Order: sequence, then structure tokens, then C-alpha cells
Amino acid sequence: MEALNKSMTGKKDRPVKVVQFGEGNFLRAFVDYMIDIANEQGRFDGDIVLIKPIDFGNLELFHRQDCQYTVSLRGNVDGEARIINRVVTSVADAVDAIHEYDKYMGLAEIDTLRFVVSNTTEAGIVYDAEDQFELNPPRSFPGKLTKFLYHRFETFQGDPSKGLVMLPVELIDDNGVMLKKCVMGQIANWGLPDEFKNWVEEACVFTSTLVDRIVTGYPRATEREEWEKLGYEDRIMVTGEPFALWVIESDKDISGEFDLPGAGLPVVFTDDHHPYKQRKVRILNGAHTSFVLASWLCGNNIVRESMEDKDVRDFMNKTIFEEVIPTLTLPEEELKAFAGEVVNRFNNPYVDHALLAISLNSVSKWRARCLPSLLGYVDKFGRLPAHMTFSIAALMAFYCGDEIKDGALVGSRGGEAYLVKDDMPVLEFFRDNCRNDTRSFVTAYLGREDFHGQDLNQVPGLTEAVSAYLDDIKENGMRAAVCRIS
Repeated sequence: MEALNKSMTGKKDRPVKVVQFGEGNFLRAFVDYMIDIANEQGRFDGDIVLIKPIDFGNLELFHRQDCQYTVSLRGNVDGEARIINRVVTSVADAVDAIHEYDKYMGLAEIDTLRFVVSNTTEAGIVYDAEDQFELNPPRSFPGKLTKFLYHRFETFQGDPSKGLVMLPVELIDDNGVMLKKCVMGQIANWGLPDEFKNWVEEACVFTSTLVDRIVTGYPRATEREEWEKLGYEDRIMVTGEPFALWVIESDKDISGEFDLPGAGLPVVFTDDHHPYKQRKVRILNGAHTSFVLASWLCGNNIVRESMEDKDVRDFMNKTIFEEVIPTLTLPEEELKAFAGEVVNRFNNPYVDHALLAISLNSVSKWRARCLPSLLGYVDKFGRLPAHMTFSIAALMAFYCGDEIKDGALVGSRGGEAYLVKDDMPVLEFFRDNCRNDTRSFVTAYLGREDFHGQDLNQVPGLTEAVSAYLDDIKENGMRAAVCRIS
């Protein structure tokens, strides 16, 4: 079977407008997919060059397929399970920044270049005071970007029209702000000219973004079946869900030159992305964290089973619509629409999202995703949100175990062992305390300021309520307790 290539897709040559640090599944199924649609709709007219910024791996498969690949989106669309395949033809090349250094730096000389996309993981946007300008390339991502920008500055003699727009999608707070701080730190550390510093400040744009799409990656288990359906071999195809959202916060208006919304794409330009992030973290991520542990102890194994379980689904819906949404600041109808999409996504027939995978580090996740909703609800209504409060008891029941083995606490569901994975101080706390009487156990857990950032026993009525819920779970089982609360 022939491998996908340019002759099969009829790829058009377009000016290179985007360089992208990272060639992984998410960027290709999200950013590159959207740009491809915008090109088709006549809203962008620009190609992408992928940059591999680290030494690990190679680009052989990309070159074998002329950087052409399939994105296969699978999920519920308008109430119907659908598979939507698209061949992305907007990637012109893939370059190894380390082993093709001259070619990589040559990209900075492209007159039409305007955008820099990155996904170097949360650890990528970090200032490295030991990084060196003389390295080809510098070892950190901010170092690589700084030297790349400096080469462009020199090439075009500081022309302000040749500044670049940074679009980082790393999952850290204020990613654009943090990336700019790192770049400015490298400029100062390396003693680069003030003229360059001013060019970066005035001619370049560092946006902060929020991205949302579940990307499930290469379908390795069914690859040959996929190729038969497609009619060609594609070793870099990527699968994901249909839902997507890209929120871009920028000090300067870039919507005219990056008109993805005009192509019907779910991109929002704003001067403040934080309300959208708060919505995602508290509704999508908060829903996961609040129900998955209870669902597991009710006998479910994946998210979709949880949505088919009326008791669990009712619990989740009441958590989101009655307790989380009232604490958020965006318009209520917009929040309800987003929540409806969340439920739809959880019920995706093509994704088997394991509850135990979601359970990883649930203590810190609950603090980040659920605690703000609980405290916000108490502040607004003067009472505890029942379902969010219950989720603490469910977490404590899930984390119950007497043995730590291979870095995980061993729990039990109906005689079946499962592994609880979290930081060691968390696991040791539960091993040492979960067999104590309920009130002592709850008081000790809520009082751990290193877990919660504060002593939650100070929240009026919380210690008593969590203790009562946990006693109910112990005496009657998780399902009976969930039914009573939902």
C-alpha cells in the first residue's frame, strides 16, 4: 500500500508563515488542523514548518510522507457518533533544530514568517541561567527562541514589520507572559543589545492561550485497519475528539491576520483569557476530579461507563449545574452550553478514558480544580455545596489502603486490588491514617495545609459533613451513598 505523499494530496505551495516548536500529536491535531481549514477557506494562505527542538527521536516518517498526514476526529456531533477524516496539507517541512542547525536558523530569514507556535510541555518554558548563546542551538526552548529572534532582528536590520507573534500552548498559567519573561531574561543574561530588546518589546507579540481538545494520538492497535479504510498508509496520522477551543489573549489585535474564526473555527480572541480557563478547569477538569473516584468505587472503569450510569451521571450534572456554574463569572447561558459540551465529550463512544488514569494525583487536582468552587459556593450562598463536599469523602474512601508497593498505595474494590498514585507524602498520610476513626481521619486530612493550602476544618460545617458522608460510604457502600446525595 502506498504511503501518503504530496502527489496524492495535490499540495499547494504557500508562503511559510508559521514555525512550530514541537511536532507532536496535539499540535498537529489542533493548531495545524485549524490552519489547514483556514487555508482551504481562503482566510490564511500560509504554510507551517515543524521544528523538532530536542535531540530525542527523528523526523524520518514526516519526510517519507512529505509531511502530509491524516487527522481523524471521532465523537458525538449534533447527537450522532461520527468519524471526520481530513488530510492536512499545510505543513511544508520538518526541521531538526539540533542536527540541522543552519537550516533551522535559516527559517528566521523567511520574509513571510509571522507566527511562532510552541508546545514544549510545561517544563519547556523555564528560564535557564546557565544556557549559552554560543551553543548551536542553545539548550532551552526560551534560549533557542531568543537566538532565533536575534538572528531575525539582525537579518532584517531591526525592521519593526518583521516582528513575530508567539502563540505558546504549553499548559501553564499565563504561558505567553512567562515565555516573554524567559526571553527577556536571556537577553539580559547574554548582554544582547538594547536595540534588540526594544525590538522584541515593540515589534513582537507574546500571546497567552488556552487550548482544549482531547487528542488520543496514533491508532497503533488498529493501524492496518485504518489504512485499509483510508486507502493509503499513514504512519503519522493522529486521532482526537471533534470538540476544540482556542482562546488567545493578546495586547495587540492579531485577529485580522490570523482569521481562524472567519473560517468557522472555535477560536476566541480576548484581552483576558482567565475566565475561559476558570470555566475549563472548574467545569471540565473539576467534573472529572469530583466524580471519577466515586464512579470507580461504584464499579465503573471508564468515563463513558460513568455517563451511562444514571446515579453517577446525576451526581455529576448536579455538581456542575447546581454548584460549579453559580460560582463562575461568564454569562450563565454560555457556561451551560459549555457544560453540555463537556457531558457530550465524556460520552464519546470512540474514547475509553480510564478512571484510574484520571485518578493520578487526585489530592493536588482536587485543590486546584474543586476547592475554589467549594469555597466560592460557601462565600456566595453561606452553605456547603453537598456534591462537592461529598467528593472529599469519596476521595478519602478511594485513597484507603494499608500498603505502599512500588510507589503506589494499594486500594481494594470488592476484593480487587488497584493502585493509588500520588506524591509519597500523600500516600504515607493515607496509609497511616485511613484506619483511624472517621472523625479523626477527616480532621487530620482537612487540616493538612500542605495538601490544601489552608486548614479546611475552618470552613464552617465541613468537618462534620465530610465525616457523615464518609461514614455512609463505609457502612452502606459507595453506590448507596451516591444515590442518597444525588
